[in-house]
Amino acid sequence: MDVSLAGRNYAHIMDDISSSTWVVSGGRTSAPGDPLNVPITLASNYRAGTQRGYSRGEGTPTWEALEDLVGGLEGGRAISFSSGMAAAAAVINLLSTGTHIALPEDCYHGVASLVDEGVDKGRWSATRIAGDDTAAWVDVARTADLLWLESPSNPLLAVSDVPAIVRAERRPGALVVVDNTFATPLNQRPLGVGADIVMHSATKFLGGHSDLLAGVLVTRDDAVFAALHNQRHHGGATPGALESYLVTRGIRTLAVRMRRSEANAMDLAERLEDHPEVLKVRYPGLPSHGAYEVAQRVLGGPGAMMSFDIEGSAERATAFCDALRIVQHATSLGGVESTMERRAGTPGQEHLPPTLVRFSVGIEDVDDLWRDILQALEVSTRHG
Repeated sequence: MDVSLAGRNYAHIMDDISSSTWVVSGGRTSAPGDPLNVPITLASNYRAGTQRGYSRGEGTPTWEALEDLVGGLEGGRAISFSSGMAAAAAVINLLSTGTHIALPEDCYHGVASLVDEGVDKGRWSATRIAGDDTAAWVDVARTADLLWLESPSNPLLAVSDVPAIVRAERRPGALVVVDNTFATPLNQRPLGVGADIVMHSATKFLGGHSDLLAGVLVTRDDAVFAALHNQRHHGGATPGALESYLVTRGIRTLAVRMRRSEANAMDLAERLEDHPEVLKVRYPGLPSHGAYEVAQRVLGGPGAMMSFDIEGSAERATAFCDALRIVQHATSLGGVESTMERRAGTPGQEHLPPTLVRFSVGIEDVDDLWRDILQALEVSTRHG
């Protein structure tokens, strides 16, 4: 096999081993005398005599360790990129002129902007659908060339019935892509129910420490893998050696980080739902969530992401975020630290509820987080 298409297909790895074990044991070498962790390989090229020549085309051992690790978690062949957006662009760039894309109403604004640019240039058409409107997704599957699912979605936490949508009658050649960043492979493995491609912004939960940019795509289809590899090779959106190493190291603790964050999130969601100044809490683990029954059926856990609306004005919501002391007022998500931000204050997100706060729940002591939220709510009251 050409080393440029190296990468094992892990379609059945989780039949024999749990994901909590694979995050620790996958992506390693096993030869006597090898280092326990695949080291950082700082090389753009290699001595002649093997199939590995130039790293942009043939990769590095550091990339491959990451790709084996994520491929095993998702049950397919993984290819790594310099960022989540680079991975998303590689998928979208597979499309031909005149195609039709379906994506969630609250799709991540970077992906939505990329699609909108193509619409403005006449490259394709696009339909926006509520992430939890299964009937609408099943219907659009007959005409769309690409179904881009994001479940749970960012930031409304809509949960899609991925198995039902994947089973729907599809236009020949249509691809179903699932952005699995929020759920992580611990709670959802879309390839196993028939999705074509899974995407991760590895910047988030996989890396887990807010110190890198990276993206990963996973597929079981060899032709799709080759096409995505071509996109990376020709576009040059290769991951850095240090970033690849750090994502791999971050994944080693993914199971323990996620379970702690998830437990904190469930506790805080219940407390927020009972607070008189919080209007609405969106969290898949709450029975009040619109897609709670679907979430119970299709997700292995509710995850560490939620959003909630604060009573009052947009100014109050911003003041609330500014008043936080332990929770960080910052964009991005998925780190060990808790972060919050008012999403409608982000360019391109103005359509969201003005007082909606997105909350990425970290691994801190839950009572400390709650006290911080309470004092920030109190401070923000003066802003109306």
